[in-house]
Amino acid sequence: MKPEEKEKNLFDLDFKQKKNTDVVFNSNTNYLEGEIVRVVFTNEDETYSVIKIKDKKGHRHTVVGPLSGAFEGQGIKIKGKWEDHSEYGKQFRAEKFKFTLPVTPMGIERYLGSGLIPGIGQKRAKLIVSHFKEKTLDILDNYSARLLEVPGFGKKTLKTVRSAWLEHAEKREIILYFQSLGISLTYCQKIYKRFGSNSLNIVKNNPYKLADEVFGIGFIKADTIAKQIGIRHNDEKRLAAGVGYTLNQLSQKGHVCYPVKEFLNTASEILDVKSEEAERGLHLSCMNKSTVIDSLPVEISEYKDFVYDSRLFSEEKKLSEIIPKLLSVKAHKGRVLSKIKNSKNIVKLNSEQLQAVSNVAVSPVSIITGGPGVGKTTVIGEIVSRSKVAGLKLALTAPTGKAAKRMSEATGHPASTVHRLLKWDPNAGTFVHNKNNFLNFDLLIIDEVSMIDIRLAYNFFSAVAPNTTLVLVGDVDQLPSVGPGNFLKDLIKSKVCPVVRLTHIYRQSSRGHIIPNAHAVNAGKMIDLSQPENSKILRDFYWIEQDDPEKVSDIIIKLLTERIPKRFGFHPVRDVQVLTPMTKGICGTKALNERIQSVVHKKNKPQFDFGSRTFKAGDKIMQIVNNYEKNVFNGDTGFISLIDTKNKEFNVNYDLQTVSYSFNEADQLIHAYAVTIHKSQGSEFPAVIVPCLTSHFIMLQRNLLYTALTRAKKLLILIGSKKALGIAISNYRQAPRYTGFLTRLKNNSLKGVNF
Repeated sequence: MKPEEKEKNLFDLDFKQKKNTDVVFNSNTNYLEGEIVRVVFTNEDETYSVIKIKDKKGHRHTVVGPLSGAFEGQGIKIKGKWEDHSEYGKQFRAEKFKFTLPVTPMGIERYLGSGLIPGIGQKRAKLIVSHFKEKTLDILDNYSARLLEVPGFGKKTLKTVRSAWLEHAEKREIILYFQSLGISLTYCQKIYKRFGSNSLNIVKNNPYKLADEVFGIGFIKADTIAKQIGIRHNDEKRLAAGVGYTLNQLSQKGHVCYPVKEFLNTASEILDVKSEEAERGLHLSCMNKSTVIDSLPVEISEYKDFVYDSRLFSEEKKLSEIIPKLLSVKAHKGRVLSKIKNSKNIVKLNSEQLQAVSNVAVSPVSIITGGPGVGKTTVIGEIVSRSKVAGLKLALTAPTGKAAKRMSEATGHPASTVHRLLKWDPNAGTFVHNKNNFLNFDLLIIDEVSMIDIRLAYNFFSAVAPNTTLVLVGDVDQLPSVGPGNFLKDLIKSKVCPVVRLTHIYRQSSRGHIIPNAHAVNAGKMIDLSQPENSKILRDFYWIEQDDPEKVSDIIIKLLTERIPKRFGFHPVRDVQVLTPMTKGICGTKALNERIQSVVHKKNKPQFDFGSRTFKAGDKIMQIVNNYEKNVFNGDTGFISLIDTKNKEFNVNYDLQTVSYSFNEADQLIHAYAVTIHKSQGSEFPAVIVPCLTSHFIMLQRNLLYTALTRAKKLLILIGSKKALGIAISNYRQAPRYTGFLTRLKNNSLKGVNF
């Protein structure tokens, strides 16, 4: 008998031994059995819950502990201890638990109507239970034909309910077992959807497989499950999976690869194992080809041996080969622009801008960079106009929907996101346009290239036909991409293609302070914090001196709800964006989103709960993962336009489309009244509020502040202390990102190609 099965049997035996009491004392250990009548609280990572249960005598008890997945109406058996809480009184602290089927009519009705069983909603559950009472589950299991006794039930309804219940019966025990491992109901359903009847074997044999194949279950959750079923801390499956997890954590910090020696130290710390065990995990991961060790001289490092995720290794290597091949094509389509001297645009270009336009005819790949207000959009418009005169087939694209929409509005030519341009095929699990099916365009202009990481760059460049002309536009001084790599910076540094840095500032007025202040920050100079003598004169920049996080939070709420709408006419949700350096803390995104949501919505709006979060109709939200099937991607922002509580679905209106989600897909979204500055890349907002506090010390960097300032179009309000500003402006050193792309690109570039 397996250890977990033995423990399960002993756990059940303890309950069978009890007679007429609901609480059994056995060797100073207590047991409690009942039905969940209310889930009071569940924290965000689902490691702690507070629930109310009712025992068979009708007594109610408060239970606290790691009760992940609990929902109203479900039966539960719990092993734990009673304790007296100084504030909440007597409560039962759970150590282990097992979910069971409910036995009371109310519990059965909640269970059937929970959404767990497609085909049996709340209405049908109520009709069935009101007729059969506590015998309902037995009727569904053994005498389903009797459902015809229920008023309003015909043969068609009988067939639907019977089919739904039989399908549920197949997975019922599996789901109950999973829940007892601390897997929430949402993820139980996701696991079953992915693996079907093989779900139990997958989880018991290698729960770390869940981290790779079920969205939302990362290594930490899989590791918790593994401990529950007795997998050792230094088990080979854990060590190999831990190597992948460590690489993923490093990737989130921007690294494409990592020095072997430093990687082993990091992995052993993250996994809490000895260095030799981390090394064994790395060996196993290399053996199964999940990981690659490569030797190359990376410019920022004294090391030469680097650990790669095998997929990232392949993408970096191939990208560094593709770009020189594109550059080697002399007969590229953009050459024809050398014959077009004038377009219909009446804007006069300066020498820098003219050089940027001329480069399109000179090289198959060229780069235009520069800060805000220097005319990057003007140059794009001129290239578009000349391309149309020349009859070139043209495509405009950008990493985000907002950036694409801005391009389209500025040039009068349609633009799309990179993902939509490449087109995702959900059946094949890959982009439609790739190395075997090139994009059919003569000229491609891609904006906000600073946001492009190695992965997206590889997918994009793989789909570019050899004779296509590429124009890359972006601000290299902004934050690097959220994903791994330093693509734009490394491409410029490689000198393999012509680069024009625009420096002449155009977009400002006599009262404009946003753009000059942004350029001042980029140059390492203090912002002009002077305020107008006449308070009635409206400006585009305001400074509020305050370093107390609680007071800053209060000021942000007042600005959103009163001062900005009344004085400037901006809508507090649609037009105003709060940008903050951090996620945690009083002025972090989590706390601010909760406060802002509570004040901007009227009461009684449709809503639903997901974990510890509440989503309401009208909420501003952001997609945080790429969902290729829905054609919505990390960083896309929108508004919840519809919540259907009956069918447990909701709609989100994005810039370019409306997307439908089920409630259990809400883990793909975060509230976006306040977002991190990193997440705001590629977007512009009419009004922006930025807290810059000394409590944000760890995140205060020049390019972070510069990026925040450049997000505001018409109004920027900066709240903080001069000390915090000084720290950010003087801190120009960026944490190194380990990547071999620059070295590989230089090595692969054709001799003689040097701009």
